[in-house]
Amino acid sequence: MIVGVSTRAFAESAFRAGYRCRTVDAFGDLDQKAMVENVALMRDIGREYNAAAAVALARGWPGAAAYVANLENHPAAVRRLAAGRRLLGNDPAVIARVRDPFALAAALRARGLRVPLTLAPAEAWSADPGRAWLRKPVRGGGGNGVGPWRPGLPLEPRTIVQERLEGTPGAIAFAADGRRAVVLGISRQLIGDPAFGAGGYRYAGSIFPFAADDADPESVAEQAAAIADAVTAAFGLRGVNGVDFIVRDGELYVLEVNPRYTASMELIERASGLSIFEAHVASLCGELPAPRAPALGAHGKAIVFARRDVVVADTRPWLGRDDVRDVPFPGERIPRGRPVCTVFARAADALACYAELVAAARAVEETLMSEVA
Repeated sequence: MIVGVSTRAFAESAFRAGYRCRTVDAFGDLDQKAMVENVALMRDIGREYNAAAAVALARGWPGAAAYVANLENHPAAVRRLAAGRRLLGNDPAVIARVRDPFALAAALRARGLRVPLTLAPAEAWSADPGRAWLRKPVRGGGGNGVGPWRPGLPLEPRTIVQERLEGTPGAIAFAADGRRAVVLGISRQLIGDPAFGAGGYRYAGSIFPFAADDADPESVAEQAAAIADAVTAAFGLRGVNGVDFIVRDGELYVLEVNPRYTASMELIERASGLSIFEAHVASLCGELPAPRAPALGAHGKAIVFARRDVVVADTRPWLGRDDVRDVPFPGERIPRGRPVCTVFARAADALACYAELVAAARAVEETLMSEVA
């Protein structure tokens, strides 16, 4: 059983590894329903997605349970999901601690690692007006709700203020057994990229492996390993986990930890052949995967967002393709700003891979969507 906003990628990893899989999520797209059992809240029962409703549905099915985003923001929902069954993931107490931005910052600074300056709403009065700041929801994900902030502006409840650092965004994927960690891969993140219809700080995709003009690959790898080791030791993380970071002048600054399967792991599986789901289960049992050689070339994924209200054309021929996932149903109406599908590309280097992703997104817009009258 896999529960979360979008379960397709983790379910596909489990399916490839030979597991029988059931899923509860927000989307339930055509390709997912062709592969595994799925209940999508809005599509199948006419209810908006939320963590509590998804878990309530999942409670009706037996078997071990895993979770993806956004359940890391809802420890109580994870506790209900785990009741009476094996939980394939970090337990609620662990996720509550590691998702506390101030506990995370303290643990990393104690180990000599870097984090942006982060303030609680009660401390925001002390924010230096000479710095750039972001407001971020404590229970955020995918960049939703993140935006510029300046001292003196009001803050919504359960919001923090974090220094905005200029640099290249990335993500560390690692497996952990509660004491030790092995980095599975490091990817570059595509944030708010208008080429894919995204804006602001919204997550729009990844390119693996990570590359940046101002960062030495060996240094990035060493820093990533130190970060994975530190958060594992401090919080007892298990299974597969992710860390979002910004690299500035070659130094990694940790933004947050995602104590579950993350979006970039799909690319690592495609590039290396490592089964992420198998690595997750084995790590929970104390068996960490062996480090793998870096992948040749670059692998990318991008989420295509609707630039306007659209109606999707016949998508059934897309089921046989390996360069598109999260395929919507024929005739489906998708509101402006919502995800349409995910496209994939592979090229000799990151720049060429990005160009292929942009071309793939343009092809989706030209062939799959028509504007709602």
